[in-house]
Amino acid sequence: MKKMYLPHWSFNPYIVLLTFVFTSLQLAAQPAGQAIVKGKISDSSSLAGLSFSGIKIFKSNDKKLEHESVASEAGSFLVELSYGRFYAQIDFMGYKPYKSAEFTLSKEHSTHDFGIIKLTPSANTLQEVVVQSEKSSMVLSLDKKIFNVGKDLANAGGSASDILTNIPSVSVDPEGGVKLRGSGNVRILIDGKPSGLVSFKGGSGLQQLQASMIDRVEIITNPSARYEAEGMAGIINIVLKKDKRQGFNGSFEVTSGYPTNLGGAANLNYRHKKVNFFVNYGISYRRQPNEGRLYQEVYGKDTTFILKQTNNGMLTGFSNNIRGGIDYYFNETSILTGSYLFRRSDANRKTNIRYEDYLNNASKLTSISTRTQNEDEVESNSEYSLIYKKSFGQKGHELVGEIKYLDNWESSRQVFNQHFFQANGTENIAKAIIQKSPNDEYEKQYLFQLDYTKPISKEGKFEMGLRSSLRNMQNDYLVTEKNASGDFLPIAGLDNNFFYRENINAAYGILGNKTKKVSYQAGLRAEWTDVKTTLAETNQVNPRSYMNFFPSTHVTVDLAKQNAIQLSYSRRVRRPVYDDLSPYMTFSDSRNFFSGNPDLNPEFTNVFEIGHIKYFDKGSLSSSIYYRSTKDKIDRIRRVNAEGNSSTRPENLLSEKAFGTEFASGYTPYNWWKLDFNFNFFHADIDGSNIIKSYKTSTYSWFARQTSRFMFPKNFDMQLRGNYEAPQKTAQGKRKALYYIDLSMNKDVFKGNGTLTFNVLDVFNSRRNRYITAGPNFFTEGNSQQRRRQVNITLNYRIKQSKQVKKVSEE
Repeated sequence: MKKMYLPHWSFNPYIVLLTFVFTSLQLAAQPAGQAIVKGKISDSSSLAGLSFSGIKIFKSNDKKLEHESVASEAGSFLVELSYGRFYAQIDFMGYKPYKSAEFTLSKEHSTHDFGIIKLTPSANTLQEVVVQSEKSSMVLSLDKKIFNVGKDLANAGGSASDILTNIPSVSVDPEGGVKLRGSGNVRILIDGKPSGLVSFKGGSGLQQLQASMIDRVEIITNPSARYEAEGMAGIINIVLKKDKRQGFNGSFEVTSGYPTNLGGAANLNYRHKKVNFFVNYGISYRRQPNEGRLYQEVYGKDTTFILKQTNNGMLTGFSNNIRGGIDYYFNETSILTGSYLFRRSDANRKTNIRYEDYLNNASKLTSISTRTQNEDEVESNSEYSLIYKKSFGQKGHELVGEIKYLDNWESSRQVFNQHFFQANGTENIAKAIIQKSPNDEYEKQYLFQLDYTKPISKEGKFEMGLRSSLRNMQNDYLVTEKNASGDFLPIAGLDNNFFYRENINAAYGILGNKTKKVSYQAGLRAEWTDVKTTLAETNQVNPRSYMNFFPSTHVTVDLAKQNAIQLSYSRRVRRPVYDDLSPYMTFSDSRNFFSGNPDLNPEFTNVFEIGHIKYFDKGSLSSSIYYRSTKDKIDRIRRVNAEGNSSTRPENLLSEKAFGTEFASGYTPYNWWKLDFNFNFFHADIDGSNIIKSYKTSTYSWFARQTSRFMFPKNFDMQLRGNYEAPQKTAQGKRKALYYIDLSMNKDVFKGNGTLTFNVLDVFNSRRNRYITAGPNFFTEGNSQQRRRQVNITLNYRIKQSKQVKKVSEE
C-alpha cells in the first residue's frame, strides 16, 4: 500500500490582529453626504435583474447629459450627482427604453430611489417568449473588463481555450498556455473559484470545456485583496451559464468541423417559485493533428554535433461535461445553491519522431533513429459545491459562505518503441528498445470561504473574509524497459511516488468610500502557506511554510465629459504548484526531457497601474499604463549535455522588471459596422545571471488584435479578426512572431429561434510556435504547430429565448 497524506487544518492568530485593524478603519470612515440616485433595472415579467443596462441622466433645463454608466451584474445602480432637476433614460438591448419623470435633488431631498424599474420587451420580439437580449460584447470598468461571449461568432463550436484566444489582453499559445499581457503567470478561475477544469493541465485543460457552456469572461488585471493573491499578471474568471427566470428556457447546439470536431451541448433552466434548476451538458469528439521540427547544434572541443528532428502525431479525444444544480429561495434574501460538475476525457495520443544526427555539418549524416509513442489517457474531474447567501435589510449588506470539494484523477498508459539505423538505412536490430510507462495522478481539494460585506455611510462599504484551501496530490510514476528475456524491468531512477500537500489559509479586509468625484478602497490580505513534497521511494522530503501580506489600493477619479481615471496597486505571488515541483521527466521524446524542480521558490510581484476610460456617443476607449517588479521570477531553462540530450525545468531567476501600456476600444461608425481594437506594448528587463551570466536581457514586444463585425440585412453577420504577437526575447533566446486570421459568418434561421454559424479559425494555417534557445554549448531552433486550421459549422437552437437583435445602435 502506498502511503497517503491527509489534509490538516491550521490557522494563525494573525486573523485576530487583522480583524482589529479593519474594525478600527471602519469606525474611522467618514460619510460623504452627497446627493444620490439609485434603483434596480429588471425584466417586467420575471423581475430578473438586467445586467449592465445603460444608464443616462440628463439635466432638465437644457437636456445636457450629466452622467452615463452601466448597471451592476444584478441590474442595480447608484449614481452621485450635484443638486438640480434631472430625468433618467434606461436602455437595454431587446427592451423598450425607459424615460423617467423629472425629479429634484436638493439638500432636503438628497436621495432619489427609483425602486425597481421594469423594462418590457420591444415589439419585434415574439409575444409568448420571455426575452433575454443579446448583451454587448464588452463592458469596460477601470478594474475589470467583462466580455459577454455570445456575440463573438468565432466562439461557435469552439472551446473555452478558443474563447480566451479572442479576448483582448489575453493570448493563448499554440500549446494551450494562457498569457495575460504577455505573462503566463495568470490565475484562471471558474465562477470565481478554483476548479478541476484547470487542475492537472492548467490552461490547456480548458480545451475540454465547450464554449457554449460559458456566459462571460472577466479580466481583472490588478485584483483587490478580495481575491486570492495567486497570479502575478492578474485573474481570468470564466462564468458559466445559469438562468433564474420563472418557467422553462434553454438552448441546444450541434457542431461539425474539419479536422474532425463533432460536438453537442444543452443549457437548460427551469424555475418554479422558490426553486430554480439548471443543467449544462456538453459532449465532443475531436482529432487534432500536430507536427513540428527542431534543429540543434552542440559544440564540443573541436566538433559540432547536429540534430535534425521531425515530429508528427494525432491527438484523438472524447469528452463529456455536465454541470447541474439547484437554487432554493427560502425568501428573497436567503438563497441556498448546491451544484455538481463532472468532466471525463478519454484521449489517445500517437506521436512519431525521427532523429537525424550529423557531424560538423548538415551533409555528413552519421545515424538515424525513430521513436513512436502510443498513449491512452483517462482524466476525470468531479466538483461539489454548496453556497449560502444571506442579504440583510440594508442594500449591499450580505454574507456568503461556500464549501467546495474537488476530486480529480488521471491515468496514463504509454508504450514507446525506438529503432536505430546506420547512415545508409541499415537497422541495428540489437539496439531496438521497447518501454512502458504507467502513470497515475490523484488530487483532492477542500475549499472553505466566508465573505461579509457591510455598507457604511452613503457610498462606502467594508468587506472582510476568511478562506482555507486544503489540497493533496499524488503521482505514482514508473518507466520500465523490456530486457532480452522479454521481461519489463523498472529503469533506475524512474520508479517513485511523489506526494504534494498544500494548505493555504487566508484572511482579508477592504474599506472603501466615495466623495463627490473620488472613490477609493484599500485592502490587506494575509496568506499563510504550508507546502510539503515527498518522494516516497527515496525518502526525499521538502517542507515549506511561509506567511505573507498582500496589500491593495484602488483610487478612482471621475473627470468631466465622461472621463474617469484610476490608480491601483497590489502585491501578488506565484507559488510553485504541483507541475512546477514534480521531479519526473516526460519520456515521450528520448532527446528532450521536461520536468519540475522540487527546490523552486515562490516569486513575488508588485504591480502598479493607471487606467483611464473615455465614453463616446459611438464607442469607448480604455487605456492603462502598468509596471511590474518581480523577485525570484520563475522561468524554464534548457540545458543540453555533451550527447545532445536536453533537459528543461523551471528555475528561479533573480528578477524581472516590466512596464507597458494597453489600449482597448469599441467603435460603431455605422449601424452595420462594429469595430473592436486591442493593443498592448511592453518592455521587460530579465535578469537570470544567477544561472549563467549571459542570461540577462532587455526586450520590447507588442500585441495587437482587431475585430470587424458587419451586420447585413436579413439577419446575416460576418466577422473578421486579425491577431499579431511581435517577437519577444527571453533569458535564453527569443520567441518569434505569431500571427493568424479568423473568419466567421452567421445567419438566423427557424424564425429567429436558431442561428447557423460558419467559421474558419487560422485561415492561412499560420499559427505556429517558433523559437530560438541558446546556451554556452548549444543552439536550438524549433517550429511546431499543435492545432491546425479549423473549419466549423454550428447550429444553435433556443427555446423561450429571444432571437439575436442585430442593431448595434440599441446596445
